[in-house]
Amino acid sequence: LRGGDRERPGLSSLVGSDTRASPSFLPLTDGLCLPAAASKLEVSMPAVVEVESGGTARIECNFYIPGNDSYTYINWFYIGHRNNRVRLCHITGSEILEENMDYKGRLSVGEDKALSISRVTVLDARTFVCQVGAGSHGEGENHTELRVYKVPEAPEITANSGGISVQSSDIPQIAQCVSRNSFPHPNITWHKNGEKLQPEDKMVKIPTTLTRESSGLYTVSSTLFAHVTREDRNSLYYCTVHYWLRGQIRTVESQRVNITVFYPAEHVKLQVMPSSALVKEGDDIKLVCEADGNPAPVFSFYKRELENSWQDLTSLADTNSGVLNLHGVNKSSSGLYRCQTLDLDDMRQMEKDVELVVNYIEGVRVKMEPSSPLQEGDSVRLSCDAHSPVALDYQWRDEKGRKVAEGNQLFLSNLTFETSSNFSCKVIAPSVPGLEQSKQVAVAVQGKPRIVAISSPLYVRQDEVVNLTCKAIAFPRPSVHWNVNGTAHEYVENQHIASNLTVRVNHDLLRAGAMCRVSNALGVSEKHIQLLDQKTPESKGVIIVAIIVCILVVAVLGSVIYFLHKKGKIPCGRAGKQDITKPEARKDKIVVEVKSDKLSEEAGLLQGANGEKRSAADQVGQSVVHSP
Repeated sequence: LRGGDRERPGLSSLVGSDTRASPSFLPLTDGLCLPAAASKLEVSMPAVVEVESGGTARIECNFYIPGNDSYTYINWFYIGHRNNRVRLCHITGSEILEENMDYKGRLSVGEDKALSISRVTVLDARTFVCQVGAGSHGEGENHTELRVYKVPEAPEITANSGGISVQSSDIPQIAQCVSRNSFPHPNITWHKNGEKLQPEDKMVKIPTTLTRESSGLYTVSSTLFAHVTREDRNSLYYCTVHYWLRGQIRTVESQRVNITVFYPAEHVKLQVMPSSALVKEGDDIKLVCEADGNPAPVFSFYKRELENSWQDLTSLADTNSGVLNLHGVNKSSSGLYRCQTLDLDDMRQMEKDVELVVNYIEGVRVKMEPSSPLQEGDSVRLSCDAHSPVALDYQWRDEKGRKVAEGNQLFLSNLTFETSSNFSCKVIAPSVPGLEQSKQVAVAVQGKPRIVAISSPLYVRQDEVVNLTCKAIAFPRPSVHWNVNGTAHEYVENQHIASNLTVRVNHDLLRAGAMCRVSNALGVSEKHIQLLDQKTPESKGVIIVAIIVCILVVAVLGSVIYFLHKKGKIPCGRAGKQDITKPEARKDKIVVEVKSDKLSEEAGLLQGANGEKRSAADQVGQSVVHSP
C-alpha cells in the first residue's frame, strides 16, 4: 500500500497487518478509496476539491502498486482549453521538476505527493490529473475537479428616486440590484414586503445582466420593473443574492427600500385648529385642509357671504401646505368656509366645507340702583348683564381684585366713605376657557368732610419747627385750610386727604393753637390742635425733688404711727378699734398736702421724668394723718 510514500492514519486498523490480503477497496478519509491486493496499478483522487479565492488548494493523489513496488515517476497535469493537457511538474524520487510558468511560485508537492496551489484565483478552476508510472506495472492516473468560489459582496440596491405614478402606462422601474465580485456567478431574486416577485406579462419584468470582470469574477445586475398602486407607498422592496458554497446554496439580502408613489386624492378633510367648539374672540386659528393624494394638490379657500356668494381668501393662505391663518378672530369671523383642491395630473377638483363658530361676550353693562348720588348710610344694588351664545357666570371684585360676590347682582348697605370704591363685574363663559369680559363701576358716597385724625395735643418748645397733621375723608374731594401760616403738603389716597403743615412755634401759636378746616360743596368740618409747652430739664428736676421729699415725709409718719401702736398709745382691740382710713374731723388733725400750681407744667415734667404722660389728677398727691 502506497499513498505517495506515507500511510493514512488509522488505515492499518481497517485492513489488518497485510493490506494485500483483501481484493476489495477500502474507504479512506476525504472520500478516497484504495484497492486491497489489486492486480494492477490503481490511482485514487477526490472527485472535487473546493477552495475560496485567495486560499490554498490541496489535491491528494493516492496510488497502489502490486508487490509493494515503488513508483518510477509522478506527473501532474491540468486540462486546458480544447481538453489539452498541460504538465505542471514531473517527480522522480526526491526530485521535482516544475515545467509550467503560470504556476511558478505557487506550486508545492508534499511528502505524500499531494499537490498544493497557493493564492488560488478563479482561473485555477480546472481539472487536475495525477499520473503515476511504476515500471513493468505500467502507469495509472486519475483526476480531480478544482472548484474555486468567491463569496459575493453585499448587494447594492438603488431605488427609483423620481417617484412613480399609479397612472403610468408603461411598466416603471422600481429599483436596480447589483452583486459584485463573486464566483461562480450568483442568481438574484426580488421581493416585496417579504413575498417573492415573479415575472408577469405586462405587470412585472426582471431583466438580468451578467458581466465577467478581468479578474475572472462576476458582476450580476438585476432590474425590477412593475406597476404600482397607492398601497405601495408603504411597500418595502429588496433583492436576494443566491450563491453556491461548499455544496450548499447560501443567500444574502440587500437593504429594504421604499419608493415614492404618485396617486390622485380620494378624500379631502378641512378642520379648524384648535377645535372650533373652543374658539373665542381674539384667538389666532388655522383652517387646515388635507388631501390624501401625492403630491398634494393646489389648495384654494373661500368664505360664504350673503346671497350664497363666496369670498376668495386664497391670497391669505399657503396654497402648497393647505393652511389658512386667521389672526384675532371676532364675531364677524364666524361662518362657512370652503377648501377646494385641484389635482394638476388629471385636473380633477374636490372640495370640503367647515363651519367656524367664534364664541364671544358683548354688551357688558352695569346698572346701579338708585342712580342718584349716594350719602353715608344709604344702600345700593348693582346689576350686571351681558350677551353671549354660551352660558355665562358673573363675579364681583373690588378694586384690589378680590372676589366679593357671585351672581349678576351685588347689594351694598349702610354705605360710608370707606365703602366708596371701584367695583368690577367679571363675566365668564365656563364652557370656553379664557373667554371673559369685565366692566367697572364707581360707587361714590357723598357727604361733608369728616376729620379722622389730627396731631393734638402736641408738646413743643419755643422756636421749634414742628409738623401739624390733619387727615379727613369726604367726597367730592375737599380742600384743607389752616388758620396759621406755614408750608402745607397734601396727600390723597382713595377718599382720604391728609395735610401736613410745617410751622415754627412762637408765643401766639403756643397760646392759641392751630385750627384745621376741611370743606367741600356739602359742608365744613373743623378741629383744633392744642400745643403744650415742654419745660426745661431744670424745672423738671425741682418737681422730682419735691415728690421725693413728700414720699420721705409719708414714710416718717408711717414709722411714728407704728411706734405709737407698739407702745399701746393707739388701742387696736375689737371694742376700741378705730378706722384710720376714714377719720372723723378733729381740730388736732395733721394734714400734709402737695399741690401743683400749674397742672400742665407738672404734667410735662412728670412725662419727662417717668417716660409716660399722666393726668393732672394723677399728679396731685395728698396724705392725711390723724393724731391719736
